[in-house]
Amino acid sequence: MLSRKSLELWVGLFVAAGILALAMLAFKVGNLTSADVLDGYKISARFDNVGGLKVKAAVTMAGVRIGRVAAISFDDNRYQALVTMDIDGRYKNIPKDSSASILTSGLLGDQYIGIEPGGDETYLKAGDTIIRTQSALVLEKLIGQMLFSKSTESAPPK
Repeated sequence: MLSRKSLELWVGLFVAAGILALAMLAFKVGNLTSADVLDGYKISARFDNVGGLKVKAAVTMAGVRIGRVAAISFDDNRYQALVTMDIDGRYKNIPKDSSASILTSGLLGDQYIGIEPGGDETYLKAGDTIIRTQSALVLEKLIGQMLFSKSTESAPPK
């Protein structure tokens, strides 16, 4: 049978492991596990709706994280959201005619930016803006459109 001291030691180790596991989960959910962008450059894109996109969200290409969202602001001249991204310096060959979409991943619905490469032979450089964008799909908006279309279909003709 275990002595009282060894039992307390095992309980303490078990509690410490639990706290460590919770801390790791918090960092994973908070998107703080991966290193920041090294030797990066900034590009931007305009979206009609960014949904739940947050600063520090991933920017990916072909499923590989190539950067992070640096800032999200509102352009009151165009009435669009302006998203600034930090792209890692290792990824300098992104074609200028690439497109950016706001996508959703995981069970928690984390949103990120996915870049699809174009075919242009010139590449994006610091300060450039991606022209072709696709905004976030907002679930409430889709449900509202579906309900509206159903109600107009079932309305009797006048």
